[in-house]
Amino acid sequence: MNNEDIKKRLVLALDTEKIEEAKNLVDKLSPYIGTFKVGLQMFCGYGLEIINYIKEKNSNFFMDIKLHDIPNTVEKASYNIVKNGATFFNVHATGGIEMMKAAKRGANKASEELGINPPLILAVTVLTSISDEILKNELDNKNTAKDFVVKLAENAKIAGLDGVVASANELKYIKEALGSDFKVLTPGIRPVWSLKNDQKRTATPSNAIKNGADYIVLGRAVTSAEDKIEAIKKIYKEIQEEI
Repeated sequence: MNNEDIKKRLVLALDTEKIEEAKNLVDKLSPYIGTFKVGLQMFCGYGLEIINYIKEKNSNFFMDIKLHDIPNTVEKASYNIVKNGATFFNVHATGGIEMMKAAKRGANKASEELGINPPLILAVTVLTSISDEILKNELDNKNTAKDFVVKLAENAKIAGLDGVVASANELKYIKEALGSDFKVLTPGIRPVWSLKNDQKRTATPSNAIKNGADYIVLGRAVTSAEDKIEAIKKIYKEIQEEI
């Protein structure tokens, strides 16, 4: 796998305390990262400031705020997300098929007005911090994480979404059930030399890609590294040596 193919798959989470830290990450790592993820922590703190900064650098951004509301609200929020230039964004699959269809409508309307291709819309299935035990004991859900993820992915496809957010544990099952063209973005990625932190269902970058991940989300292994460029180069090397 060449460097450009790797870059397209890499999503970096800008989960930092200060806007200056996030901007520094964009400046340093844009040659290596295909998409920068703006999540709740960053968006609630700095809103459009970081989004506009990413756009000024001609980089892609993933609006990771996991919409989960009534269909009308989600439709209007999706419209505004696209108006602000998101390359892709996500909604919670547990919001239901009608809610996901509404997200698609809002995104398509904004794209038509702007004369651009619609962004990818992904449905969040089961967070990687959720284990089978949590599903059973806290959420009273009798499904395994794998079975629940596949069911939610099926609903996302019915709704017309482009793919899902799911852990590497469920990757092959999603691809088998829904086809190779159905996109999967995989969080919980930990290089072989990093700690798991609070994620329960994790994988290395190379294993996730081998199992069919279209995008993989990198976080603290890079953002907390003393030498961030060296950390990302180690990830490139790890992928190239194993794939």
